[in-house]
Amino acid sequence: MTAVQKRLQQVKTVINSAEAFAARHPRTLTASVVGLLSCFAVTAFGIAPLAPDAATLPKRTLVETLETPSIEAQLDELAATRIGLSRAEATRSSDTPDSLLKRAGAFDPAAAAFLRSDPLARRVLQGRAGKMVHVTADASGQVQKIVVRFPAEKVEQQQSHFTRLTIERDGAGFTARTEQAPLQAQVALGSGTIRTSLFAATDDANIPDAIASQMADMFSDDVDFHRELRKGDRFSIVYETLTADGEPVQWDGGAGRLLAGEFTNNGHTYSAVYFKDSATGKASFYGFDGQSKRRAFLASPVEFSRITSGFAMRFHPILNTWRQHNGVDYGAPTGTAVRSVGDGTVEMAGWQNGFGNVVKIHHSGDRETVYAHLSKIDVKKGQRIEQGQRVGAVGMTGWATGPHLHFEFHAGGRLMDPRVIARASEAVALPGYARAQFQATVASVKTQLAVAETMDGVSGAE
Repeated sequence: MTAVQKRLQQVKTVINSAEAFAARHPRTLTASVVGLLSCFAVTAFGIAPLAPDAATLPKRTLVETLETPSIEAQLDELAATRIGLSRAEATRSSDTPDSLLKRAGAFDPAAAAFLRSDPLARRVLQGRAGKMVHVTADASGQVQKIVVRFPAEKVEQQQSHFTRLTIERDGAGFTARTEQAPLQAQVALGSGTIRTSLFAATDDANIPDAIASQMADMFSDDVDFHRELRKGDRFSIVYETLTADGEPVQWDGGAGRLLAGEFTNNGHTYSAVYFKDSATGKASFYGFDGQSKRRAFLASPVEFSRITSGFAMRFHPILNTWRQHNGVDYGAPTGTAVRSVGDGTVEMAGWQNGFGNVVKIHHSGDRETVYAHLSKIDVKKGQRIEQGQRVGAVGMTGWATGPHLHFEFHAGGRLMDPRVIARASEAVALPGYARAQFQATVASVKTQLAVAETMDGVSGAE
């Protein structure tokens, strides 16, 4: 019997066995499987005669020498794969070196000890919380590198630079160094709807508080955010976000600048854009029609706060009598920055009876502003002050029952309502030669605002 006949006999035997099995198990699935086996068998039968006999094929042996890496090289490669487990965290006021490293996924008593003992490394947890910390450790939790980013040391650099503190493992110990690096700016869009307050709406849209404060300034001539805000009011904005080594800045004062915005209040829509005159270097907010939003006096000496007492009769909390309140009280936490509402010269900076720490600034046109109950004074008598410049911080010195700023406006020797004066004060004009540049800026931000309007309750980079 030939080899082909033997294979044919084997195939027939397999098919007969399969048919017998199918007869005993007459199920559709089983029959399908048998059908497939039959097809495979027939195919094998058709192809088998064409295939060469494996026993007759020539054989050849190949020998190749493989180079084995040294033990040292393998250990180095293994160590490299163990490094790179990294995590980013922000420091908290309650942090210790051990708790910070633990939260970052590292367990390294030596690194924690270095954070406690080294003068530079101690800065990680010194001062205000919110520093950006990036920890790199190996698989065992041993720290290899820590990079910390926080505001620049000099106040005038905090809008343009940040401090980078780098801690690296160096053999059995660590080294630390600091450097100043430039912040990077990118454009972001956001929008929201007022349901309870401006800050609640901006929080919902992940818009920084500093940008919300700038928006209140931008539209302060159009909307009294203390008294005229309505449920259902809407806003769309274009603003800058600052990044440190590509990571969004999280500390106060690192939010960047508001570039443009639209605000709809009680059915009326107001538009404004930030414009910097390239010739003079001066910048301000302007309406899209070229009318300046900046007036000689800001509406508020505190960027955004709660008015606790207005310019009216009130029951005095200390004297327990009804008296005319000749200023405006702004409730805010101790330490909140207080700014000058206009250009002027410091007339007085010191202690004055019930006012406690007080600053008085003389402005043009025989006008004067008073900032009282300060916890800190940041100016000196005779110093020249620009609008928006910090003059001190909110406190409760003198006759005060809680932290707040008492603010007064005097014109021609008479006490005036500061908010009324701010709205009626003269506007800063846009120079005629800058109109072409201004119109180009407006055309650009209009497109961005149209996109921002579709992002209700959302904020994101372009």
